[in-house]
Amino acid sequence: MNPARNMDSLVLGATFAAALGLFFLLILLPLVSLNQYAVREGIGVFWDRLKNHDAVGALRLTALVALAATAVNAVIGTTMAFLLTRYRFPGRKVINALVDIPLAIPTVVTGFALLLMYGPLGPVGRFLGERNIQVMFSFPGLLLGHVFVTFPFMVRAVGAVLESVPRSGEDAARTLGAKEWQVFAFVTIPAVKEGIIAGAFLTFSRSLGEFGASIMVSGNLVGRTQTGPLYIFSRFNTGDVEGAAAIAILLALASFLILLLLQLVQSPTARRAA
Repeated sequence: MNPARNMDSLVLGATFAAALGLFFLLILLPLVSLNQYAVREGIGVFWDRLKNHDAVGALRLTALVALAATAVNAVIGTTMAFLLTRYRFPGRKVINALVDIPLAIPTVVTGFALLLMYGPLGPVGRFLGERNIQVMFSFPGLLLGHVFVTFPFMVRAVGAVLESVPRSGEDAARTLGAKEWQVFAFVTIPAVKEGIIAGAFLTFSRSLGEFGASIMVSGNLVGRTQTGPLYIFSRFNTGDVEGAAAIAILLALASFLILLLLQLVQSPTARRAA
């Protein structure tokens, strides 16, 4: 038996075991602990927590904001991916780097920055307030925060697919006299639909769990701007661990199923591009 190959096998096995152990400790164990808190008093109590009026309202708002953020980013994110991938212009590299800023800074910083700009004391907020338009501490403020935080997911998912799509179809359409918006709408969009679907799944899943920006721009108003993650935070602070865990399990399960569905509906080519 080759000693070097034997040593390589041992190192590989130890690395795999360490990675598996960390995955269990950092990912699986905390998720399992949610079930312990949620069901220790029985499934009936768990179900009652889910049926709580405030919990239902928070979950409904969570889904609505996630859907709206996904729809908005499907438009602006796909457009941005198209511009960055298909065109060369001054400042392109700077804009390309800025796209990932929401992934690099804490989301609470995002919320604070939006609050400074669109809040009652911010320049845009004051301008809109004089016209009786309120952005912060309302649905538009929540949507703005979620769109900002999830924007990179759509841009990168669509951009990755665009990079693998030949330009020949777009060039042929231009040769036949198509305008740029027609090329984008009727040639590019159908070609990158799998990227848009992947971006939509990732955007929706990320929006479901958004907390930092939400708590800054929403005011955490029960029945008005309190999303699922904010409800979890509030219930935990009041000592209702089972109530918090019930919603946490539901959101975690929803995110897992969304990501699993994404894996099932994506083609192998799209998965490699992503």
